[in-house]
Amino acid sequence: MTLNISNKIVLITGASSGIGAVMAQQFAAMGAIPILTARSTDKLESIAAGIQGQHAVYALDVTNTQQVQDVVSQVIAKFGRIDILINNAGYGIFESFAGAPLEHFEDMMNVNYMGVVRCTQAVLPHMLKAGSGHIVNIASMAGKIGSAKSTGYSATKHAVLGFTNSLRQELMRTGVSVTAINPGPISTPFFDKADPSGNYVKNVAWFMLKPEKVVKELIHAIEKKIPEKNLPFVAGVGIKLFHLFPRLFDRLASGILNKK
Repeated sequence: MTLNISNKIVLITGASSGIGAVMAQQFAAMGAIPILTARSTDKLESIAAGIQGQHAVYALDVTNTQQVQDVVSQVIAKFGRIDILINNAGYGIFESFAGAPLEHFEDMMNVNYMGVVRCTQAVLPHMLKAGSGHIVNIASMAGKIGSAKSTGYSATKHAVLGFTNSLRQELMRTGVSVTAINPGPISTPFFDKADPSGNYVKNVAWFMLKPEKVVKELIHAIEKKIPEKNLPFVAGVGIKLFHLFPRLFDRLASGILNKK
């Protein structure tokens, strides 16, 4: 059965740039009502200016528990429900573990993982009461396979995947679906902070994903209630190679990924 996206209330975190912004545009084009959230209201308003149809914008820092609860309450008060929650907010820093400040690990975990937990905890009671809903967590291929110079970022995405898969089992037969999207590298401003040297981007340019492709696959996963989707295909092959030949994979991958 295919879910009809039209008229769905879709709350998107991290909607001020990258795939979050593309999601908002695509959902609106399909007749849904995107709720754009991010820390930067100026960027949100810029994205929202290009959206035709009903939508809303809220300033939201996913590390602020009270603000998360307040924004969710405001959305429920205005629209009556949240049909789809997309936990997309996150960032990464690529650096060698030996020289990485502890604060980087703490902050990435607070945003990338605890942000997902906070938003899900605020929205889920409303979905359970309605007996329907869909939670989509943007994880990463880094959550399936660890990689050099991603000790902090990869750990956060492993946490997101563990949370997502566990929650999916808890919510069976409640009417609430849970999906993990695991993209490889995407051509977005993510790498402005993660890879300021540009070395990693150059090394993976041959299989870098376009934001529009990721969003298309994400929407398909929602429509079909697919539990987990790995992108691109070659990355899925990499996962299988890792599990079959872990030592060989480490040798091959380290040569590329240590150049981040």
